[in-house]
Amino acid sequence: MAEVALTKASPLPVGPVRDHGIGRGGMFALIASEAALFGYLLFSYYYTGASAPAPWVLEAHPALKLALPNTFILLLSSVAIWFAERATRREERAKALIGCGIALVLGTIFVVVQMFEWKAKTYGLGKSSYASLYYITTGFHMAHVVVGLAVLLMLFVWTWLGYFTPTRRIVFTNGSYYWHFVDAVWLVVFATYYITPYLGFAT
Repeated sequence: MAEVALTKASPLPVGPVRDHGIGRGGMFALIASEAALFGYLLFSYYYTGASAPAPWVLEAHPALKLALPNTFILLLSSVAIWFAERATRREERAKALIGCGIALVLGTIFVVVQMFEWKAKTYGLGKSSYASLYYITTGFHMAHVVVGLAVLLMLFVWTWLGYFTPTRRIVFTNGSYYWHFVDAVWLVVFATYYITPYLGFAT
């Protein structure tokens, strides 16, 4: 009886299927920890701004000519990677490549425009606590964008090589989650540093 039990055939284990698997939990844990980091930085902005003597904000009316279009660029990149991930689910590799490529290009444009935005500022990192928080927060976000671009590049190459199928796509799905997170964080950062001064916060 023991021999029968030992030799009984059992199904071979398989890796993650569709968007279910160990990688999904890991990505959500990463996103949660990174969200906490930005939460601390943004809390510092609001706490310091609320307790410091006015005017604490160095720009009562921050220029939006670069930051606002850049926000739309990043949002469009999120739409593009959603389109690519949806195409991967349907095994439409050409569409997935187009969507991923567009997201990669738009993300790169965002980085370039953000560098011009930093250069246009009349203050530097050590000018004040406001300036320090601005550059640290946007700098950390920029670092996440660069990591996201590396992820998008790998997804583009692996899609080109035909690594993904409707069943084996959790890596692509996780990569798209990370990029959506980066975009969502920027919306909060943009609203904090570019919109709240117009509403009179700490001015």
